[in-house]
Amino acid sequence: MALTFAPLVHLVAAIFAIIELGLTAYWASLYHSYFGFGGDSPSTVNFMIFASVWSILILIYIGLTPLYMTSVFHRLGALVLNVVTAIFWFAGSIALAVGFGGPYDCHGVRSCQVAEAAIAFGFFLWAIFTFLAAVDAIESLRRRGHNVETKQSTNAYPGA
Repeated sequence: MALTFAPLVHLVAAIFAIIELGLTAYWASLYHSYFGFGGDSPSTVNFMIFASVWSILILIYIGLTPLYMTSVFHRLGALVLNVVTAIFWFAGSIALAVGFGGPYDCHGVRSCQVAEAAIAFGFFLWAIFTFLAAVDAIESLRRRGHNVETKQSTNAYPGA
């Protein structure tokens, strides 16, 4: 990649996606526990679990494929995947926030704190994937229609 901070942003997004997966999986488990809410977990919580797993898989493709399997990687495909993932995070975070309501003063209630943290990390991930999509779009537009050479020619002698 042309930008050196992009792998760092991918790493932060992967860590946040793992945190979000843990938070939403715990929230979903509260519905199935003996002392929990009872019944099935809401579809918005289940969607956020899907979005977390989706993001981890997408980050594996976008982060590792250009390094190790360049023939499989496509820059516009990565752009589309980043845009779709940003839309998933925006829709899921909005639906989760509307379904939860609030803001509440949790006072040590673990399920309330987990829900608020899951909503916050969902919006953080939306911002990260929107940023990654914007960076990929700018990079794709910059390279469109131009012959980009990767090797710089120098005037120095080969033996110098």
